[in-house]
Amino acid sequence: MRPLLLLAVLIPAFSPLAAAVPAVAGPERIDVFTEGQGGFASYRIPGLVVSARGTVLAYAEARKFTAADRGELEIHLRRSTDGGRSFGPARQIAHLGPRLPRNSHMPEDKRRKDMGGPAEQTVNNPMLIATREGPVHLVYCVEYQRVFHSRSEDDGVSWSSPVEITATLDRFRSEVPWQAVATGPGHGIQLRNGRLVVPIWLANYDKDPAPPRRRGCAVIYSDDQGATWQRGDLAMTIGGETSVAELADGRVVLSSRNTDPRNRRAVVESADGATGWSAPRFLEEVLEPGCMAGLVSHPGVPGRNRPLLLHSSPHTTRREHRERKHVSIYVSADDGRTWPVRTLLQEGPSAYSDLAVLPDGTILCLYENGRPGDPRRGGDWAYARITLARLPLAWLGDPL
Repeated sequence: MRPLLLLAVLIPAFSPLAAAVPAVAGPERIDVFTEGQGGFASYRIPGLVVSARGTVLAYAEARKFTAADRGELEIHLRRSTDGGRSFGPARQIAHLGPRLPRNSHMPEDKRRKDMGGPAEQTVNNPMLIATREGPVHLVYCVEYQRVFHSRSEDDGVSWSSPVEITATLDRFRSEVPWQAVATGPGHGIQLRNGRLVVPIWLANYDKDPAPPRRRGCAVIYSDDQGATWQRGDLAMTIGGETSVAELADGRVVLSSRNTDPRNRRAVVESADGATGWSAPRFLEEVLEPGCMAGLVSHPGVPGRNRPLLLHSSPHTTRREHRERKHVSIYVSADDGRTWPVRTLLQEGPSAYSDLAVLPDGTILCLYENGRPGDPRRGGDWAYARITLARLPLAWLGDPL
């Protein structure tokens, strides 16, 4: 691709050879969730999968009264059967049964904000797993303290009754005496051997917890299609919200939001996707603004037999939530060791994102974006809508 681009620059525009170089179509975009829609103040935390039948499932937290992380929150899903060009109506899919008590533990900065009253319920951090066999699994949290699993046999039209799996997360308490726990966010994956893998993060907000680990990220996994769940090894103690992908050789990589002052994305790898995680490595090309990011494997350019790894996140090191901007997509052709290509997807305010791949190789990115200088918010606002972009691989550039 790069030689063609160079040729297009050197040859005059009237040249027949220049005319023969095809232009690459840009992204197609559609807003999937918009603040104020359906009686909800805000939609945050996008997630995205493509089912075995090719149905695109886009989901998010629907925040009823405010844009805050806690309060009256539901999980809403929209389905597309035409590759993400159009979507059906939003439906609530998680925790329709008895309401659960609130979690009193939260960071000090959130205590100073309106996080809802005692009768409200936070249903948060949905993660879907699309399996090769057809079923789609849903793992989600309630009040950052209880975790549930359900599944769909019909591409998200209906869901089984949720089963609580919090006991699996309790097995981490000896290492991180967590007061808050959450999945992902984003999506989980099915490995080639059938294992279901869901990244999780854990946090203790006390100043001096015992033992002295205040945070960590890891995975939970299932080898029996979600009937039972196990915990993996603690993967990182600097990590928070975490994305997962399977590499070309079967290893599994976790990519984590982190607090390291280098302001670079942190990754670890495991041979089985659960144990024996490597020491954290920082990606020099991928900036870390303290934000969730998308991660997905891609089969690559037909005929090259070189799979790719794609990452999406804001391209900035400013960690304030109002400074999240310039969501970009990075491409690696060597299992994430180097990231030579970065393409700007959304200029200006933009934040959380997730990635998926259609059967024909088209890339989907579901991402938060908004308005610069929003007068109602007193500055840039990256959370006005959640948009789906359809991207041809060639638009991203060639990492080889």
